Amino acid sequence: MKEEITRFAPSPTGHLHIGGARTALFSWLFARSKKGKFLLRFEDTDKERSKKEFEESIISSLSWLGIEPDEKPIYQSKNIKSHQKEALNLLESGKAYSCDCSPEQLSEMREKQIKNKLQPKYDGLNREKNISHKEGNVIRFKMPQSGKTVFEDKILGPITVENKELDDFIILR
Repeated sequence: MKEEITRFAPSPTGHLHIGGARTALFSWLFARSKKGKFLLRFEDTDKERSKKEFEESIISSLSWLGIEPDEKPIYQSKNIKSHQKEALNLLESGKAYSCDCSPEQLSEMREKQIKNKLQPKYDGLNREKNISHKEGNVIRFKMPQSGKTVFEDKILGPITVENKELDDFIILR
């Protein structure tokens, strides 16, 4: 049987809040219930807002709650080269695309969707444009546009999601 490994992945851009503490607790409890491992992975790729003091505060807060990771913290920024390589492989294979939408365009898109009582999501504006990837663009994963995605949730069991409800999420900034 495979070892269960869970993780809590906060951004060190602020102190631990109640929602983060709850998420960490559930992840830690699940790992313990399965005799697995609980890992702490800092999503520290936002260099402008990520701060060492917040990492230390999060670790201290988790410790105060009795939540101790089973290994040293993992830093997402240390894996950036391999993530960039894989994102570019997906881009080259046509499973992802470059997107140059500005924050203003995305905000306008979101506002229109909300106004029309639609679930806000990226509408695929650049999906078929074959934009050359350059600095400042993001890479989005091409989600299937029809059918269903089914996965096994460890708590809730099988979950089915209509692919049309999903958007092309960002895999690299």
